[in-house]
Order: sequence, then structure tokens, then C-alpha cells
Amino acid sequence: MSLSNEEGTTAVAIARETLDIYVTGKRLERKSWVRGTFSELRGVFVTINLASPSEERLRGCIGFPYPVKPLGEAIREATIAAATEDPRFPPVTESELGEVVVEVSILTEPAPIKAPRPQDLPSRIRIGTDGLIVSRFGQSGLLLPQVATEFGMDQTDFLSQACMKAGLPPDSWLDEGTEVKAFQAEIFAEASPRGKALRVSPHGS
Repeated sequence: MSLSNEEGTTAVAIARETLDIYVTGKRLERKSWVRGTFSELRGVFVTINLASPSEERLRGCIGFPYPVKPLGEAIREATIAAATEDPRFPPVTESELGEVVVEVSILTEPAPIKAPRPQDLPSRIRIGTDGLIVSRFGQSGLLLPQVATEFGMDQTDFLSQACMKAGLPPDSWLDEGTEVKAFQAEIFAEASPRGKALRVSPHGS
């Protein structure tokens, strides 16, 4: 799946251009980035964070867990959704555009975690490498790999939080009928609002 730093920079540029144009009410046009890697079907999430000298605060995060759209198109649609449709936040405003940084996580295809018993699942999870999708009763919750590192979670905490993200009890991962999948991500983000795009390690600094 590996993307070059140049492709990562392009991914972030697509997200930033989309955010700035859409929020200011201008017309989005199809660009040459639809070729190559960006024409391939990939899962992707776009995260928008409010930046401050001391920390970053989540402002919106939405994406496509599975490779159902060409990457360039998926980045554009996920950016618009993260800015306007995340139910946890009001839409991003034009006055915020110079205060936010965009982060793009390009995903591998999620695959079921193989474990002899549900209680063995934690030992199969690599903190800082794996993201999780937990599904049961038609409900699904996803956590990106960097979430576990950012909040200091261990494997059990990570599983429990993914269950709650799906609207399930935190110990639902112990039930035989619960499906737990893992995926990995390559992450690129602005170092500052409209700043240089850098590769980010989900393991943290």
C-alpha cells in the first residue's frame, strides 16, 4: 500500500483545497490528481483538527473504511463530510480555515482478526499499528490506529472504545457474534494550518 512522500503531500493538498473551496462556497473542479494512485480504490479518512500552540482539538473526522471509491474522489468527499456532516460538531466556518490542520489517513482493507477465542483478541492487536472496526447487530464503530496512541490505550481499552463507538456495551468484543476487524493506515498531515504536509507515525512521537 505504501505511498511516497510526494503522494502523501498530494493527498493533503487535495483535502486542503477541497476544504478551502467548499467552505467558502466556490466551485469544485475535477483535477489531474485523478490519475495514478489517486485513481485506485482505497479506504481513507480525513480528520480536521483545530490547531493551537499547546495541542490540537478534533473538529471533524469522517471517511470510507473500505476501498469503494478512487482515492482522490474519496479524499474530496471525506473532507466535505468531515467539515459539514460530523454529528459531533457544527460545520466548519470560513473564519476557522486559517486555524485548522487537515490529516489524511489512507487505509489498508480491513480484515477479521484471527483468534482462537474472543478473549485472545487483545493479544492480536498491535497498538500504534492497527485500527479497529467492531460490528454487531448492524452497528459498527471504527477507531483509527493513531487514536490508541493519542489516548494512551492498551489493547483491551482500544477494543472497548471501538465497541462503544459502535453504540455497543464496552465488553461486546467478548461475544462470539461480534466481528472485529483490523486495518493499518498511512497518515499525512499539515504541520500547521496550510503548512507543509508531513508523514505522521501512528505510534506517536
